[in-house]
Amino acid sequence: MELRDLRTFVAVARHLSFHRAAAEVHAAQSTVSARIAALEGDLGVRLFERLGRRVALTPCGERLRDYAAKMLDLEDETRAWMAGESEMRGSLTVRVPESLCAWRMGGIIRSFRQRYPQVKLGFTACTLEGLEKDLRQGVTDLAFLMADSVRAGDLAVEALGVEPLVLVAAPGHRLAALEAVGPQDLQGETLVLSAADCSYRKMFEHLLAEAGVQVAAGVEFSSAAALRGCVMNGLGLSILPELAVRRDVAAGRLKALPWTTGEEGDGGGRLETMVLMLRHKDKWLSPPLAVFMDLVREQLMSGAEAVRKPVELLPSTPEGAPEGGATARCC
Repeated sequence: MELRDLRTFVAVARHLSFHRAAAEVHAAQSTVSARIAALEGDLGVRLFERLGRRVALTPCGERLRDYAAKMLDLEDETRAWMAGESEMRGSLTVRVPESLCAWRMGGIIRSFRQRYPQVKLGFTACTLEGLEKDLRQGVTDLAFLMADSVRAGDLAVEALGVEPLVLVAAPGHRLAALEAVGPQDLQGETLVLSAADCSYRKMFEHLLAEAGVQVAAGVEFSSAAALRGCVMNGLGLSILPELAVRRDVAAGRLKALPWTTGEEGDGGGRLETMVLMLRHKDKWLSPPLAVFMDLVREQLMSGAEAVRKPVELLPSTPEGAPEGGATARCC
């Protein structure tokens, strides 16, 4: 693959127009078409569907768009490094749970931007689907999970701290007046859960299943803000990081339910999860990535409880099998 062809591909993918891409890369439209054809021939796949005058990315084209952006950023970073430029360039792509990003990442991002203002930061919601593969192939540079176990494979996993979780409901919910809430009290209740906020929800669902509790059909949101708003309006119960709902609880918009499993010697079965940082073991630690990781170690879990047990590292997912396996537990 020629970097020139990749730059042309990225331009066409951005504009979904060979004409506008030609203007961006300062080439004739016929040249743009020839470069895309050469790239498709080299890779053995179609990158674009040409539907009359419309252009659309194929699934292979969408995948290449992510790789191409990383390769071109690496080229820019390499040129800056070799030329001895004072400011590093390039990009970092990070997968992180929404609540962790919203409530703990702000200071880290600000400090990093002061150090590397020319390095682009991209944050995406932390879902398990494709995570191990994306870290291995360099599409994602760094990832964070809220879990006690993870399928490690060829990943380096670092536990950063312990995040308390709380079961919350609207102040007027029938369970809000109880002095203690246990699994059996949730029989028939609606759980309002996050699709994007990683794995601790699986812990809670597993805990209820072990207790023989059957809840109503759940409601799932990709936005933590939308989730909290619906719980405030009495839709059901949710389990969330305590930090994410602290202000709502203090203001009386949500009620933190006094959770207990009725078991002695374990703090009543308090809810919590570890926060994990993951990268590929063979990933080159560029200066910006190394600095970002150091900032995370210093600041991310400031004030949180220290890790008291090792992370459970599960075998890697077999090639072709669905990914998953990260869990959090009630400790």
